[in-house]
Amino acid sequence: MKKFFFFTTLLISLAAKLMADEGMWLPVLLEQLNEKQMQARGLKLTARDLYDINHTSLKDAIVHFGGGCTAELVSPEGLLLTNHHCGYGEIQQHSTIEHDYLTDGFWAMSREEELPCPGLTVSFLVKMEDVTAEVLESLKPEMTNKQRNAAIASISRKIAENATKGTWYKAQVKSFFNGNQFYLLVYETFEDVRLVGAPPSSIGKFGGDTDNWMWPRHTGDFSIFRIYADSANRPAPYNPSNRPFRSRHFFPISLKGVEKGDFTFVYGYPGTTQEYLPAIAVEALTEKINPVRIKLRGIRLNIMNKYMEADRATRIQYAAKSAGLANGWKKWQGESNGIRRLNGLERKRMYEEKFQNWAYFTPYEYLLDYYRSAYEDYATLKVGETWLVEAGFGTEAISLARSFTNLVQLSQAKPYDASAVENELKRLREYLSAFYKDYNPALDREVFVALLKQYASAADKAMVPSIVTDFVANSGDKAAEVFDKSLFTNQQRLEKFLASYKPSKVKNILKDPLWQLASGLQKYLTEYIRPVLAPINDKLDSLQRTYMYAQMQMNPEQVFYPDANSTLRITYGNVEGYQPRDAVYYLHYTTLDGIMEKENPEISDYQVPDRLKELWKHKDFGRYADKNGQLRTAFIATNHTSGGNSGSPVLNAEGHLVGINFDRVWEGTMSDLMYDPSMCRNISLDIRYCLFIIDKFAGAHHLINEMTLIE
Repeated sequence: MKKFFFFTTLLISLAAKLMADEGMWLPVLLEQLNEKQMQARGLKLTARDLYDINHTSLKDAIVHFGGGCTAELVSPEGLLLTNHHCGYGEIQQHSTIEHDYLTDGFWAMSREEELPCPGLTVSFLVKMEDVTAEVLESLKPEMTNKQRNAAIASISRKIAENATKGTWYKAQVKSFFNGNQFYLLVYETFEDVRLVGAPPSSIGKFGGDTDNWMWPRHTGDFSIFRIYADSANRPAPYNPSNRPFRSRHFFPISLKGVEKGDFTFVYGYPGTTQEYLPAIAVEALTEKINPVRIKLRGIRLNIMNKYMEADRATRIQYAAKSAGLANGWKKWQGESNGIRRLNGLERKRMYEEKFQNWAYFTPYEYLLDYYRSAYEDYATLKVGETWLVEAGFGTEAISLARSFTNLVQLSQAKPYDASAVENELKRLREYLSAFYKDYNPALDREVFVALLKQYASAADKAMVPSIVTDFVANSGDKAAEVFDKSLFTNQQRLEKFLASYKPSKVKNILKDPLWQLASGLQKYLTEYIRPVLAPINDKLDSLQRTYMYAQMQMNPEQVFYPDANSTLRITYGNVEGYQPRDAVYYLHYTTLDGIMEKENPEISDYQVPDRLKELWKHKDFGRYADKNGQLRTAFIATNHTSGGNSGSPVLNAEGHLVGINFDRVWEGTMSDLMYDPSMCRNISLDIRYCLFIIDKFAGAHHLINEMTLIE
């Protein structure tokens, strides 16, 4: 228990060494750690205005959207704003060639026109509670890391079950500071969420992959949803009789905008950061793993883009897939470049020298030596795993073949279970319908040939499975032909096969070359790479947990923030421009004029709708213009954000909505590993541009009337 008391005391000490702008802070600790500094920076609210479990607070207007984004309530009747890219999958699923909502946009002009989104959920945080003592009491010093994790999982389940007994809530216990602290998180999850509005992609995705992660930015990155509940305002499955959720709190929207130096804060669910890694781990990620990811995703994206530009149906099919691939592809480039520019590895090594000098004659004296030794083997294996996952499983037909693993096993099982096989066939038929809806075999064939060739020729030979080298040696010249003849690359052929399936037909799957590739790759991953990686991962987890604890002992006056882990956080900073390179300085905002400067009818990323051009030509901006008569589209600030913050509300000192967070500047994407206050900026949609599109462009005045606007 001594360790727990030290840790808790450290966290509630005076925030004398809070790092300016850096940090993703737990709402439950704002009063002890951040309130005074936030108020000194300009906040006009109290910590309890932001987070309170006994009274309505700002947290009650924020949801975890779809498990990977954030959204915020902006009306009394459950109306949500998030990013266009967060709602992109739902917009795509409702799009057809006849009703191409991706291209044309969608606006429900009545509640009856709002579109259900099966599978989409949103979750409100009910409360956070420190359960570190309860978790650590279940652990024993002699436990292995595997035993420790099992014990944590067991006690966490019990804590979560006790917290939700007799309620409709859901709960989980999450680790913070690499397993040194634990919090219970209780959620209220709603599963009837409907699409209300989305601008055309020429607004919501303006700039496309070209502008992704970049500044200046002019993307109208928003979409609108509504939460529905039962008559008691509780979660319920989709039902036409459900009612709009009655919001406990929603954000008033400021029409005043923001200016340079203004205080802002972002309230949302950042996904993953790794701020406290030693240099060798950062080096492996940025200099060894990222380059492989970048190369292989670049190959896939080039092929996808070629087919998408040539065919409208393919563009719709692959819109979300392409966007997902491109997001990581460009981010990893910025991350690696940012660490180099910041001289991040050298800075980490200098810090480690300081740590080592402190650690002599303590239990941590050899900690970094152990870490470096473990990471040498880990990096080699992780690069091999990255090649296998990105190149081996990068072909959609290979992934489809992998989904037949259970059917193969059931068909060969003794005794044979006919009921289980029939259930699996039913699952596969349903899956195939969704898979082929967004599938182009010609595109996938080209990806297949290109990735296999790259895998066999460019990866470390010691880490390439024989199934790949043998296939390329024996069938490389005929790879496209082999692909076309596969059971898995033709919908009619595969559906016909399943329609008359019986166990004896399993041999057709077993002799299929794509199945053989898929199963061979899976076998190599699960029998050769992962079993060797697992104990190294366990060792590194234990070392990182100890290293985190030791750093906090070395710096007892510094207040540390936990790495992001998809839990609700607050980050705060000021509206500021930045200087990305010599003789270049970027202002803190962009305007609609910039959209017209970028317009190019020949480039899909920069096509502008006629209606928007007309509004710009006549300067018909209504009450959404700034004091100079310009319509601002986006702004940047020093808030420390990450993936998962997409869609997060950006709030002013009064807690009024001024923007929707949607990105970071490319030069600052290394902030998941190392924050640089001179370069790290979050990019936010100016809420006035969002309202302008809803009101002036789409004519959805009824949605504006739901909101509370502050002049």
